[in-house]
Amino acid sequence: MGCVVAANFLAPVLMGLGTSLSLIVAIGAQNAYILKQGIIGRFIWPIALFCIFSDALLIGLGVLGMGALADSAVWVLEVLRWGGGLFLVVYGLFAARRALCPSMLTVTSKESGPQTLAKALLLAAAMTYLNPHTYLDTIVFIGGLAAQQGDSRWFFYAGAVAGSVLWFTFLASCSRFLRSVFANPKAWRVLDAGIAALMFFLAYQIIFSA
Repeated sequence: MGCVVAANFLAPVLMGLGTSLSLIVAIGAQNAYILKQGIIGRFIWPIALFCIFSDALLIGLGVLGMGALADSAVWVLEVLRWGGGLFLVVYGLFAARRALCPSMLTVTSKESGPQTLAKALLLAAAMTYLNPHTYLDTIVFIGGLAAQQGDSRWFFYAGAVAGSVLWFTFLASCSRFLRSVFANPKAWRVLDAGIAALMFFLAYQIIFSA
């Protein structure tokens, strides 16, 4: 009997964990931002905690059945599509400018990141909530899978949030090991060039995916 109860508990938890990790591990604007802040060594843990909280909130809304509402609010997703795409273009232009102008870089390149916690969290919020795919992944897709779990949907939710906690903790913890590499300003030029290319690519996907 105990084994059956454990299996009924573990199955939705592991499913939620795997689903969450499969969606958030892929390189995106949010992960690129966290990685850079970790290398800089500024506000990394508040940003990581903000991202975890955001995932928990959005996935929770999906589990509560908000997925159908979000899926039907076409105009909201349309506004987010254009707003998020334009934000990523602007962010990418700033990264491209830093990559093309070595005079803008320092050994630590801290000047390239937000200078206050409020600004850092505001950027994290923009990366998270201006991306329409965030809502499709968390509220609609994960929420839809949770609904299929019936009474076990909150175990699924716990697993999905655990996946978010594991990933962002890992990203925040491991990014600091790259600091020695980025003591060289040339490495920052490469990173910013990569970030610019990623932002432009994501902006194109967001704006023209519909």
